[in-house]
Amino acid sequence: MPDAIELLKTRRSVKPREMTGPGPSAAELETILTIGARVPDHGKLAPWRFIIFEGDARQRAGEVIAKVFARKNPGAPAADVEIERKRLTDAPLVIGIVSFTRPHPKVPAFEQELSAGASAMNIVTAATALGYGACWLTGWFSFDRDVLDGLGLKPDEKLAGFIHVGKPTKPSEDRPRPFLSEIVTRF
Repeated sequence: MPDAIELLKTRRSVKPREMTGPGPSAAELETILTIGARVPDHGKLAPWRFIIFEGDARQRAGEVIAKVFARKNPGAPAADVEIERKRLTDAPLVIGIVSFTRPHPKVPAFEQELSAGASAMNIVTAATALGYGACWLTGWFSFDRDVLDGLGLKPDEKLAGFIHVGKPTKPSEDRPRPFLSEIVTRF
């Protein structure tokens, strides 16, 4: 297992189209999800949950996405509908991070949503530490209520994103990162 600081300094997203199987074992997935649930959570509200898409579930979710897309874009070429159908099929595992808020006198909704984001980042980091490529993505379908309903989200739930997990097929290139001198100030 890599050194934690070195892992955090060098972690990169891997494009789902540059992933292959096998995905995490059942034990590895349990570790990834356990780490995903171990995040700052003011009030112990657990304002998130996970949906696992693996095997045929990725195609079934893609059917939901494609049907909504086709209905809302009746003139779309068949090739565009097919792209939507395959949104979750590149990586062998996709984890949906569902975010919801609960009324609380000391924990505003924004803080609860940040906790869901921290959960997503922990999942990305855990998968990377286990030797997998990971990528946190959204897209129009992550915010479309008809898709969310079709994926089984409740009316008060949102999707913080999809974490795609698989074995990288090639080294991931780094992208430019901000210079600390441009983003850090002192009060």
